[in-house]
Amino acid sequence: MLKTLGKQIKDFKKDSILTPCFMVLEVAMEMIIPLMMASIIDHGVETGNISHIYKMGIYMVIIAAIGLFAGLMGGKHGSRASAGFARNLRRAMYDNIQTFSFANIDKFSTAGLVTRMTTDVTNIQNAYQMILRMCIRSLISFVVAMCMAFLISPKLASVYLVAVILLAIVLGTMIPKAMKYFNQVFPKYDDLNESVQENVSAIRVVKAFVREDYERERFSKASNALYGMFVKAESIVALNGPIMQTTIYSCILLISWIGAKMVVNSELATGELMSLFAYCMNILMSLMMLSMVFVMITLSMASAKRIAEVLEEESTLTNPENPIMEITDGSISFEHVVFNYHATAEEPVLKDITIDIRSGETIGIIGGTGSSKTTFANMISRIYDVTEGSVKVGGRDVREYDLETLRNEVAVVLQKNVLFSGTILENLRWGDENASKEQCIHACKLACADDFIQSFPDGYDTYIEQGGTNVSGGQKQRICIARALLKKPKILILDDSTSAVDTATDARIRKAFREEIPNTTKIIIAQRISSVEQADRIIVMEDGTIDGFGTHEELLASNEIYRDIYESQTGGSGDFDEGGDN
Repeated sequence: MLKTLGKQIKDFKKDSILTPCFMVLEVAMEMIIPLMMASIIDHGVETGNISHIYKMGIYMVIIAAIGLFAGLMGGKHGSRASAGFARNLRRAMYDNIQTFSFANIDKFSTAGLVTRMTTDVTNIQNAYQMILRMCIRSLISFVVAMCMAFLISPKLASVYLVAVILLAIVLGTMIPKAMKYFNQVFPKYDDLNESVQENVSAIRVVKAFVREDYERERFSKASNALYGMFVKAESIVALNGPIMQTTIYSCILLISWIGAKMVVNSELATGELMSLFAYCMNILMSLMMLSMVFVMITLSMASAKRIAEVLEEESTLTNPENPIMEITDGSISFEHVVFNYHATAEEPVLKDITIDIRSGETIGIIGGTGSSKTTFANMISRIYDVTEGSVKVGGRDVREYDLETLRNEVAVVLQKNVLFSGTILENLRWGDENASKEQCIHACKLACADDFIQSFPDGYDTYIEQGGTNVSGGQKQRICIARALLKKPKILILDDSTSAVDTATDARIRKAFREEIPNTTKIIIAQRISSVEQADRIIVMEDGTIDGFGTHEELLASNEIYRDIYESQTGGSGDFDEGGDN
């Protein structure tokens, strides 16, 4: 874990080294000042030597200035190192997430990934800065002050030593108990973020069903659970303060009592006693800062584990050593394909699928909910890898291709259409970042999107809100289809992507596909018979298997499932959504 996180320091090694160096210099200057104070009292004030007082005073100013400079530089480099470390952690996690397959993403919730990239990274940033500055400074200060105290008076310094041992025992008892609760806190953060994310993204549904009270209660439950865990952890950590203060004042009282007797008995000079008081405060303040560092490290260890999990996660989909960089055509072949989402699943999702699709064909896929239509399509673009068998595109196994090459040639319009914040043109250019406005308009005409886009006051420069909330479902689908067409793919997969448009528009889109991209293999997954009946061939899926494969007429004559769907949708008064709303 530490090795994984340590790699992200890279660009900030210099700052990470300079920070403790400046901290050591600052401590050295601070440790010299009590000795000079003792010299002023013993050799200046008590003897009446004014020149010695002036000389020591000038030295103290110089040393204080050096210490101030060292502290400022340590703060500057420490901030750069910790902020840079946090930046690299976020960037590394984000980059690794981009390589994840759907199987990898399924292991982490969206809310969990957001928490890791925000709260967890902030904890690590704070802990790293405290280690570089406060921890180094406190350790050096403690060691040097203890050594100086023993040089002046071993008898009085023994008081510090006993206090240190007692505090170490207390701290060693507290940290494991607090760690147990901190490990439970961050999953609670995930639950809280998930509650907020779902509520905000689905706010229209929440209001439509008047579920505000339910969502408020759900949020309160997650918030209270987080509050409870933090209270338990902080209650333990809070004991550190009173124990530390009690120890400090007890040490001061003991040193004052014992030291005063030693001064009276001429065993100790007055200036030396003053120095011991200064070193006493240095030692005990160092201990207090160290305890704060240990608390922060305890908190950040839980965060470090969660961040390392993301960084160490390896994609289940990888490129072969010498990947194929070109796809010759859009032919598709499934050979005894079996697929499971989880290795422990009792029954596979796809069961022994064998089928051949010619390049340029239009293939419809229809079947009931849960019949694995989308999973079948996911195999083509290698969203998941098959468990058994093989999927071939252009005559080669998809696992032999470079992933980017494969997915550039297989355009997918998903069930859940996603638009990003930005203009319509910017969203369209996800398909081809170099596409001209004319090419974008042509793609939108094919997808029957040009008319409604031109009706907007800003046309293709209309700003789309996050998630496409300011356009209708049908409009969003047509923009997504146009975006996919701009890729000029060899295979186009439409996963129920015209469900929110009326049948007349659906028919125009399919006609444009036949006329404009005849060489592109088109896979149309749909619930409506009208969306697939004009396809060259139609796949009927049932419970992860292919129940039928043929033309519309062949399936009507030979396949009971297809015939039932057809009769249920075309019986009575006809297609229910004819002439429906855009």
